[in-house]
Amino acid sequence: MPTQIYKLQDGTRVSGVTTILNGVKLGGIEGLLHWANAEGLAGRNHRETRDAAADAGTCAHEMVECEIHGKELPPNKYTADILARAEPAFMAYRTWAAQTKLTALHTEMPLVSEKYRYGGCLDAILIDGQLSLGDWKTSNSVRMEMLLQLAGYAILWREHFPDKPLTGGFHLLRFSKQAQPDDPVSFAHHYWSQLDLAESMFPMMVKLYDDAKRLSKMV
Repeated sequence: MPTQIYKLQDGTRVSGVTTILNGVKLGGIEGLLHWANAEGLAGRNHRETRDAAADAGTCAHEMVECEIHGKELPPNKYTADILARAEPAFMAYRTWAAQTKLTALHTEMPLVSEKYRYGGCLDAILIDGQLSLGDWKTSNSVRMEMLLQLAGYAILWREHFPDKPLTGGFHLLRFSKQAQPDDPVSFAHHYWSQLDLAESMFPMMVKLYDDAKRLSKMV
């Protein structure tokens, strides 16, 4: 998926939600270092493992998008191995979709905040009598930055659609990563009625990220 470019109305480029969260790491990098070390001890290149997982996650995400819009996955876009890794996660999504009444009103919706000067692409706005924000993740755990990402998207939505409140809360649909194509995949649906604390934190993270970029140019 190409990198999304976000611009203010005056043409100024601004950073996206995921770029900001990657640039302002909360909780340190100890977990990442432990994982990279474990990959090395197992004789694997941690970058190759990371990229394979990212490709499978991207593929599963696109399969969901195609399902929502009634389209076919582009042929030959992904290797057989990546498709094998993505398929169980996609089937887990299908099971969830059959069990819930939530339907997608909007998907992959890019928005830019003029007030806080950042952009983001919302995975989905879901509807079942109430509007809610949905996001898909391929991960073996729920991490703090996922809540902050949802909060960043919520701020964008409210700035653009103040008359359409997200009274239905926040849904995170998570698929576990696979070490091998035939490993079982777990699926979890996480829900929060509100993310007020994360929403109060996110604008501060935007400012910290922008200030750090300015400071780096002074050295």
